[in-house]
Amino acid sequence: MAFILGSGSPRRLDLLRQLGVEPSAVSPPDVDEAPLKSELPRPYCTRVTRAKVDAVTAAPDDVVLCADTTVALGRRILGKPKDAGQAAEYLWALSGRRHRVITAVAVRKGDRVWETDVVSQVRMKRLSDEELNAYLASNDWQGKAGAYAIQGPAGAFIPWISGSFTGIVGLPLAETANLLRAAGVPVFQQEAAE
Repeated sequence: MAFILGSGSPRRLDLLRQLGVEPSAVSPPDVDEAPLKSELPRPYCTRVTRAKVDAVTAAPDDVVLCADTTVALGRRILGKPKDAGQAAEYLWALSGRRHRVITAVAVRKGDRVWETDVVSQVRMKRLSDEELNAYLASNDWQGKAGAYAIQGPAGAFIPWISGSFTGIVGLPLAETANLLRAAGVPVFQQEAAE
């Protein structure tokens, strides 16, 4: 049995390693992540994750894990910004407000798929022009849903969260461990309990 991580995210790989799980292969699927017309953030995140896990080529006894993280401001999906201008637009929209970070996870083995999603609440402080410009200049916003990563410099902008910190980073560890165990992948928590 091989374990395949269907994600090119270095953060997800690091988080999996915290569970004592090392993938046999890393194979990010090529999936269209554009939201459908009028699609809401949570169903969007679940749909994209399911499309990702279905797109990864694997043998019947291999286990594949895929995830997707979405930043939602009300009904609006804030994906990965295409440039610094869009990153600034997203960060101004989030400045001084609460928003949701949704991470959906899917684990597939053969024809079986185990899925979950975790919704966390996050509050971003009101940003000054100086803070915004310095953050944009850092380029840390690139490739990040909502134009920020809580585990990077933007962590200084987040005074409050409710939910899963690792879910906000990109892979909720408690829920992921349960899905992996269900698919027969050993994790540290399981071994420690036995």
